[in-house]
Amino acid sequence: MHRLHADVSACATDDGMVLLDERDGRYWQLNGTGALVVQALLDGATPEQIAERLAATRPVTREQAIADVTAVVGHLTRERLVSSS
Repeated sequence: MHRLHADVSACATDDGMVLLDERDGRYWQLNGTGALVVQALLDGATPEQIAERLAATRPVTREQAIADVTAVVGHLTRERLVSSS
């Protein structure tokens, strides 16, 4: 299960989501797909489940969806915006 770091706030926007890292004041703007990934992670979905959902609803192959979701989760983790518990 993933969660936002304690110092990270999320706000939905018309076209995605914004994450604010209050530790350093940096903002991260996510498009609709990125927002879907983050929200699904926070709701308890695994990266594989998210990729399946993307492949079923977007014009992308399952393999590409897995690669994309893995990249997004990796980036968010490296930046310490999300962590797994």
